[in-house]
Amino acid sequence: MRTTVRLDDHLLRSAKAHAAKTGQTLTAVIADGLRRTLEAAEPVADDELYRVVTFSSPTRPGVDLDSNASILDAMEGRLGQLVS
Repeated sequence: MRTTVRLDDHLLRSAKAHAAKTGQTLTAVIADGLRRTLEAAEPVADDELYRVVTFSSPTRPGVDLDSNASILDAMEGRLGQLVS
């Protein structure tokens, strides 16, 4: 598709120099720059916003972390060992 784009003279000279240096056409340089700009503007998926960092846990095997009673039993057992 053809279109007309107005560019600052300095920007056009820089783009042409980059195209010549990299062996690309001016069209390819402009399209690549536009593509990168549009990709950077795309919204980030929720699962990419946060990275979960895990650390080693002092929890003993067999402790159900979804059960308060299991955690309390493990804590009381551990506290009993530390006091004695």
